[in-house]
Amino acid sequence: MSTLLFTVLLIALAVALLGIRIFFTKNGRFPNTHIHGNPEMKKRGITCAQDKNFYK
Repeated sequence: MSTLLFTVLLIALAVALLGIRIFFTKNGRFPNTHIHGNPEMKKRGITCAQDKNFYK
C-alpha cells in the first residue's frame, strides 16, 4: 500500500511541476507543438495531413 501511495504522490508532483506555468499564469496554455502552430513551417508551406486547408 505504501508503494501505491508513493507512486500516486510522485505522479501528482510530476503533473504539478509540468503545469507550473499553466496553473500560475493568468492566460497559461499548453505550448502548441503541432505543425500548423509553427511559423517557420508556415513560411515553407509545410502543412499537416490533418489540417483542413490541406484538402482544399
